[in-house]
Amino acid sequence: MILLQCSAVTKSFGAETVLDQIKLEVKEGERVALVGNNGAGKSTLLKILAGESSYDSGSVTMPKGTTFGYLEQHTGLNSDKTMWDEMLDVFTHLQKAEAELRRMEARMAEPDIIDDARAYEKLMADYDQRQQEFEARGGYRYESDIRTVLAGLGFGSFSLDTPVQSLSGGQKTRLALGKLLLSRPDLLILDEPTNHLDMDTLRWLEQYLSSYPGAVLIVSHDRYFLDQIVTKVYEIIHKKARLFYGNYSTFQEKRAELFEQEMQAYEKQQKEIAELEDFVQKNIVRASTTKRAQSRRKKLEKMDKLDKPQRDGKSASLRFDIDRQSGNDVLKAEDLTFRFGDKAPVFEHLNVRAQRGESIALIGPNGTGKSTFLKTIKGELEPDAGHIQLGSKVDLGYYDQQQAELNSGKTVLQELWDEYPLENEKDIRTVLGQFLFTGEDVLKQVSDLSGGEKARLSLAKMMMQKSNFLLLDEPTNHLDLDSKEVLEDALIDYPGTILFVSHDRYFLNRIATRILEMGNGDVRNYIGDYDYYLFKKEEEREKAALQAEREGPKPEDTGAAKSSFADDKAAKREARKRQRRIEQIEQDIEAKEQLVEEQEAALFEPDVYEDHEKAAGYQSSINELRSELDQLMEEWEELQLEESSS
Repeated sequence: MILLQCSAVTKSFGAETVLDQIKLEVKEGERVALVGNNGAGKSTLLKILAGESSYDSGSVTMPKGTTFGYLEQHTGLNSDKTMWDEMLDVFTHLQKAEAELRRMEARMAEPDIIDDARAYEKLMADYDQRQQEFEARGGYRYESDIRTVLAGLGFGSFSLDTPVQSLSGGQKTRLALGKLLLSRPDLLILDEPTNHLDMDTLRWLEQYLSSYPGAVLIVSHDRYFLDQIVTKVYEIIHKKARLFYGNYSTFQEKRAELFEQEMQAYEKQQKEIAELEDFVQKNIVRASTTKRAQSRRKKLEKMDKLDKPQRDGKSASLRFDIDRQSGNDVLKAEDLTFRFGDKAPVFEHLNVRAQRGESIALIGPNGTGKSTFLKTIKGELEPDAGHIQLGSKVDLGYYDQQQAELNSGKTVLQELWDEYPLENEKDIRTVLGQFLFTGEDVLKQVSDLSGGEKARLSLAKMMMQKSNFLLLDEPTNHLDLDSKEVLEDALIDYPGTILFVSHDRYFLNRIATRILEMGNGDVRNYIGDYDYYLFKKEEEREKAALQAEREGPKPEDTGAAKSSFADDKAAKREARKRQRRIEQIEQDIEAKEQLVEEQEAALFEPDVYEDHEKAAGYQSSINELRSELDQLMEEWEELQLEESSS
């Protein structure tokens, strides 16, 4: 069934048409991506589909009763409530239903209802129906669902009583996403939901959306995320929408094939047109051939001429060259420790080496010191211990994700020309043109540039340096999809050495030849790309689990390392114990629910409902069983939360 259909939708802002005759549809269970360059109109289209914005012509339709949820880009929850109360708002209908069930249970024990067999029977039937509806709608698991989603989105360590107003902007956005996921609409419309998410949270969201029962329409710059989730891609190009089946990588391949096919058809037609025009020109005035010439001229006039295929907009033209080659040993960082003031070390005893030609990715949770480490190599920060040695003939180039090295008081032209005053203005303008700064754009103030424009200007400055060792801190932030791909191609062809920090897993997969995972004051080395890193991490987890099963209890070891091992073993024992308890609780719940069903059925037996004392005894037993079930469910939820956060 089609959940959302968009037909011939056109939208203009003033005289400028942004979307023209857009056709799009989303069916039940589909995972659909909307892609296109920055400014192509993706967010505008999502707002139209969500009813947040008007359109000039066309139609947007949904079947009656279809529910949808919309997460707008750069949005977040503004609330005076706690995190827990805000999430509970999604389940107000279940809370009311639960309160009504409790009221009905209390009513069953009242003497006047017990004395009225017909009223009691009607109450029991109504109660049974409401209870089944309550269970089917998730009434016994909604609190567990809230805890699961909050933990998955990185709030596992937060107190549930944390006020929403105390959260950062990014945290409020994550919380808004969590509330939307818990509402479980038929269709999720998500505009950049991957912003503000670290790698672990991204993986959780991928798994969640992959098993989500409804449909998803999503805009995201995270290409790896799109590869894992979507099976259908709409590209907004030249104000139109083109449909491709498959994930993002398949879309790229098919788009390239389509471009080649269109170009071949265009060139073939141009050749035919040239031949026809040449024949007409040579033969129109000759009596013997004029009829044939006239016939071909008519053919030319009737021909449906193809436009020359164009890629959407322009892409930056990047090429990173070097002035000279470095020695084989590019970087040696030994026993490095850094702390801010008297705080705990950001990292300590860090050892990293880099060889010429390597492309090394630094990954790890936020706060492990990845950007700080780059700044110590650059010399911007001084380590508290250890030393850094750059190799022979190493020239550093540095890209800052904050673009802090840009002077907001200068124009684009001044920012680059002041760095290279001996270059001709024409040459500086040519370089800026390669990065899409043309005409009056070069006279813009740096302070007025968008995030993407500042990123391109920083890359232009770095390209001019011709350094043989690049330090890159989140270089794909603020870049659109095409610009990311151009940057990747340039870095793949770069003849120097790269050490970079990135959360862009697609970028990591294409660029990295080695991955260094920072965390817990340690660095772990993986020779390969990001997919290889994930493979090895999963292999390590499986080996650890197998080893834990094989090993029995050992005498307590001494020393910090042995103590840590013992703690780890104890944690694993607790995990196994917790799992056994979860399984036991589930069995107890099933048994008690069976008892409740049997006793509720017994209430309808004539010898029971005609005997008020016997009926009251059954009802008392049912109420007691329900109380025990509530306690078991509460314990089960707590154990599940411990399991998900361990």
